[in-house]
Amino acid sequence: MNELKKRFFWGNSTSSMQTEGAWDQGGKGKSVYDIRKATPEVSDWKDGIDEYHRYPEDFDLMQELGMNFYRFQISWSRVQPKGEGAFNEEGIQFYSDLIDALLERHITPMICLYHFDMPLELSEKYNGFLSRKVSDLFVKFGIEMVRRFGDRVKYWITFNEQNLYNQWGASTFAGNLHKKEGINEVYQIAHNVMMAHVQVANYIHEQTDCKIGGMLAYTEIYPATARPRDIQVAREIQEFSNNNLLDVFAEGHYSQAVLTHIKNFHIDAGFKPGDFEILSKCRSDYMCFSYYRSTVVNSEKIPENCSVDDYLKYGGEGNPYVEKTPNYGWEIDPLGFRDILNKIYHRYQIPIFPIENGIGVQESYYNEEIQDDYRIDYMRAHIQALKDAVEKDGVDVIGYLGWGLIDLPSSAGDMRKRYGVVYVNRTNHDLKDMKRVPKKSFYWLKAVIDSNGKNL
Repeated sequence: MNELKKRFFWGNSTSSMQTEGAWDQGGKGKSVYDIRKATPEVSDWKDGIDEYHRYPEDFDLMQELGMNFYRFQISWSRVQPKGEGAFNEEGIQFYSDLIDALLERHITPMICLYHFDMPLELSEKYNGFLSRKVSDLFVKFGIEMVRRFGDRVKYWITFNEQNLYNQWGASTFAGNLHKKEGINEVYQIAHNVMMAHVQVANYIHEQTDCKIGGMLAYTEIYPATARPRDIQVAREIQEFSNNNLLDVFAEGHYSQAVLTHIKNFHIDAGFKPGDFEILSKCRSDYMCFSYYRSTVVNSEKIPENCSVDDYLKYGGEGNPYVEKTPNYGWEIDPLGFRDILNKIYHRYQIPIFPIENGIGVQESYYNEEIQDDYRIDYMRAHIQALKDAVEKDGVDVIGYLGWGLIDLPSSAGDMRKRYGVVYVNRTNHDLKDMKRVPKKSFYWLKAVIDSNGKNL
């Protein structure tokens, strides 16, 4: 296949709490992550990879790699320490300088406004996104960031992997570290988060020339067999976990199947008068998602009267027809990636932007280049699947962003699980010198980007 279209975005995605460190510097307030303690298996969140001090070095590596796009996150508690009230000008200046550093290197910035790191005070005072007040405070924060940076940053998303609020509900991610939510609260959190997204998106489209889209964590779900019940269960997961939010992002309404479920089971989802009118105005300039793996659902393992949100908890099982990642056993399924690109694009006819993809593997550095051929194989297969979706299926894809292409602690805080093409010399409990060391995959990916995807 020929190279991808001109101005295709090649880049990297990260979060603030997994990269920045400097948890108590520059006027930053505490987030829910800052109080988590290290365990024998994981690190704490205080240091990340010291991006707060080292971002020029990492941006130089990104420029050397040929990247022209970087999705990063603004830490809410760094720019507004309590999540409400006064903004922290020192924190805002940090991000302003970071944006300028990207633009100087001809790297287009994308801002993500939230990656699960609720300001601690909002969690403790209001119970996080279970409160509509926190949703409203997020809108004020988001609009202020657009006002501050929208002259230089034209690409935005609000919430990282927004459907995880539906699937997990747990305020570990939504705000509160302790409370176990019931079904009403899970739906209320999801709706409050969506109302926050929609109001920021509507502001961007009404008041600026910036672009915005919603983002999901997308796992391809296969039925375990040709049993009709397996197929039905897989379809229901798709509808509740993905289409319900995609319908709002693209068309301004929730899935009718989900609304019917809410009515039939007398769920209090926290809908307020006027909410649906606000939702109806929502549109997206692109549809974003993360993709790492596929999985299988077996309906015979699911108990009667089980919520759709728990189908995979009971019915999920491994796929014997695909390879698994070393160490962690995640399914490697590039065809699943291609299928998702097709499903979203042909349903909504909106450009698709996969903004997280990668393989996490345990690696060590001993003064020799890390020979991560497994990462090269993984990325080659997924980029080829993307190219097939473009050339053979007619999907409009505007870019491809890897996850954490400079090593960072995993979503669980585990530095052993590495996704990067650049090694960072630290462990869970020893920061060492945090030296950056390109792996074999760095030079492979550089050649891919130099050819705009032609040479894999």
